[in-house]
Amino acid sequence: MKFYSGFTLENEEIYFDKYINKSRYTICGFSYGAIRAIEDTKEHLRDLKRVDTLQLFSPAFFQNRDEKFKKTQIVGFIKNRDLYIDNFTKTCFHPYLQKNLDHNEDDVNQLKELLFYEWDKQELKEIAKSGVKIEVYLGEKDMVINADVAREFFLEFATVTYIKDANHFLLIN
Repeated sequence: MKFYSGFTLENEEIYFDKYINKSRYTICGFSYGAIRAIEDTKEHLRDLKRVDTLQLFSPAFFQNRDEKFKKTQIVGFIKNRDLYIDNFTKTCFHPYLQKNLDHNEDDVNQLKELLFYEWDKQELKEIAKSGVKIEVYLGEKDMVINADVAREFFLEFATVTYIKDANHFLLIN
């Protein structure tokens, strides 16, 4: 099993432990890590390596957001990285108590990739057609992404688990 962390984060896979398929042929990622997980899955399939399951936990899905929103996020990050990360973390845990997280070094290019990434339905259909089971987990109270829009997008080629009262970390009070 390979896990990709969210933007600025590391070691947060413990929050998803009850959902993670521990098979060595599983690739999973949380938020920004979901983008990295799908890219890794595509690379594995190109190299004819085995992937049975792709798990996307609260995937970073911003293609329904306008350019102004995305640019505002980038400017906020550049102006005051620490304040941006603090607010972002609070938003991830909303409406529940924030927990301590390990952070890594990040840069504005990762944020740009996260905000401007375009999920491609055709690529996802091809991944599913190749035999990879795609699982998407979304929290009803997610304040980072619009879980309803993401659910509608992914339903066509993935098993979508929509968790009532859960936040971006899929935590329930």
